[in-house]
Amino acid sequence: MAKQDKKQPEVNEQPESAETRPDDAQQVESAVEGEGPSGQLSEPSEDALAAMEEELTLARDAVLRAQADAQNVMRRAEQDVEKARKFALERFCAELLPVVDNLERALEATSGDDEIVKPIAEGVQLTLKSFQDALKKFHIEAIDPAGEPFDPQLHQAMSMVDNPDVEPNTVIFVMQKGYTLNGRLVRPAMVMVSKTPEGA
Repeated sequence: MAKQDKKQPEVNEQPESAETRPDDAQQVESAVEGEGPSGQLSEPSEDALAAMEEELTLARDAVLRAQADAQNVMRRAEQDVEKARKFALERFCAELLPVVDNLERALEATSGDDEIVKPIAEGVQLTLKSFQDALKKFHIEAIDPAGEPFDPQLHQAMSMVDNPDVEPNTVIFVMQKGYTLNGRLVRPAMVMVSKTPEGA
């Protein structure tokens, strides 16, 4: 029995490509682009547009408010820093003023022609001047209102005195000088004020 070699025909079966077919790719692109089945772009409804416009308006308002708040905070911070810089010495200044008062009293007490006291008076005067120069350097100014109209914003009346030689409500004597720091009152001047004589 003769063997016959039978060759079976080779069948080249190619599996379907994993790549998307053209029809499938077109459907995906249509879905991404928002196209409907007919290939037309779908337009949002009027209600959706109105809602989006309202959200946009609210977002813009929120941004504007946030910007305004930030500017206000920065402005207040700058003002606070400026005030702190100007008036940081206020408390220290108030503690130093009695030293100036005592030097002025010492100078008054040593005034005269006594040769023994003169060197002391000169030393006190130089010390007082250097002290006053230091105060001016930091914008601390004295209030010495003798002969000026009484100002309740700057002066503290300790007594009222009849004095027909000056206008009523005039400072006739300064008991203690006042001081300001950068224009702000640190201590009022203690003064005696003239008044209209009784029966005048």
